[in-house]
Amino acid sequence: MATGAATLAESFLADLDDLSDEEPEDVGAPQEQGDGEEAMPDVENLHYDDLSAVATLVTTERYQCILEATRQALADDEAGTSEQQAWSGPTEDDPTYKLLVQCNQLSVDVDAEIAAVYNFLRDHYRPKFPELESLVQNPLDYAAVVAAIGNELDVTAVDLDALLPPATVMVVTVTATTTAGKALSEEELRRVEEACAMISRLAADKALMLRLVQLRMDRIAPNLSAAVGTEIAAQCMGLAGGLLALAAMPACNLLVLGAKRRTLAGFSSTAAASHQGFVHGSALVQGTPPALRPRAARLVAAKCALLARMDAYGQDPSGARGRAAREDMAKKIEKWQEPPPAKQTKVLPAPDANEQRRRRGGKRYRKEKERYGLTELKKQANRMAFNQAEDEFYDGEDTIGLGVIGKDGSGRLRNVAIQQRQKLSAKSAKKFAARSYGSSGAASGLSSSLAFTPIQGIELANPLQGQAAADRMRDGTDSYFSEYSGFKSGRK
Repeated sequence: MATGAATLAESFLADLDDLSDEEPEDVGAPQEQGDGEEAMPDVENLHYDDLSAVATLVTTERYQCILEATRQALADDEAGTSEQQAWSGPTEDDPTYKLLVQCNQLSVDVDAEIAAVYNFLRDHYRPKFPELESLVQNPLDYAAVVAAIGNELDVTAVDLDALLPPATVMVVTVTATTTAGKALSEEELRRVEEACAMISRLAADKALMLRLVQLRMDRIAPNLSAAVGTEIAAQCMGLAGGLLALAAMPACNLLVLGAKRRTLAGFSSTAAASHQGFVHGSALVQGTPPALRPRAARLVAAKCALLARMDAYGQDPSGARGRAAREDMAKKIEKWQEPPPAKQTKVLPAPDANEQRRRRGGKRYRKEKERYGLTELKKQANRMAFNQAEDEFYDGEDTIGLGVIGKDGSGRLRNVAIQQRQKLSAKSAKKFAARSYGSSGAASGLSSSLAFTPIQGIELANPLQGQAAADRMRDGTDSYFSEYSGFKSGRK
């Protein structure tokens, strides 16, 4: 046991010695890590004081080559020396399509470069006017306003009407009078002016490339350009990254392509138009009443998606389908604006003078109504007395109420039902009265036992004999098939 304990203690001491030997290496490790951090750029160094460290796109060879080719192509178009070739679809060998694709891709890089320079300008101009970045959110407008204000302390002396809307100018002027910013130094002001000039240069180069794309869109995308115009087609194609990328895009994404929602701080966003891209700027959508513009924009976006796929594979280089699609969209939008058809007045048919009208009133109708009308007992059973309990009786599983029967104070449980007798016609009543005297045992004062016959003259006869024979011939169906009921004439 003692030997085992000593062995365990020795192993622990050996481990401690190993740890002590590794400590100098761990101490030197942070120094090596620090040397590595000095070799790598610091995160805080992203806020460079030198603009050339931020704006690196302008100095690249790719940017210079594409911009020089764009200027040469525009010069050839103005001189009329450019070669016109039939478009047969997107091919890498076509220099025109290749240049347009490069311009579109470079336009995206220019947007990213403008955003980086805008952040540089905002960080360096924040000590002078910190509230301006929340009032003017567009980078181009922000750079123009900063270049106009500069280091001026009295903003009211600066003319901003040509740069911003009147409402924004008023907000900027009022905010500048209460700002806590301070004037910039000469070095900081120089950096700010360089950043403003760089943003203006990048915006001008981008506009130059988009101009070339617009001029060549009739050859690259003839149907799409014929439907919505070269400007809208170039913007959609530039933001999508090329004609093939635009052709692969669904109509719902093409509808919001280029949508920007910019609302100033403190202003209401109720009137701000959302989900409105480049398609909303087309002439077809802008010429539609505001209530129908979303519907028109969806129609134009769907047509543009189809036409872009046709142009991407050169199915119709003449652009005839694009013009036909534009006419079709214009007809549909015009059809939406038509008022609904007027409601036609239905003329009543002329009455037939020869047709005899059916009379609903009269003596016969009243008699028919009395025959099938409710009895007094049934009427009382249907009535209910106020604040009095209704008498009921059970008929199997049903409970039947008696209404106001026996509630009139007479002491009777129910009223006596009046027997409804069948009313005969005058002829049948006279015939029945003539034969009813013998059956009741009473004789009429005009009746006699003498009968006049053509053979024997006066003959003595029993007047009750015929009545007795008739009584013997009667059966149980006398109430339905009675000879006294007679027949009614159907003629009017």
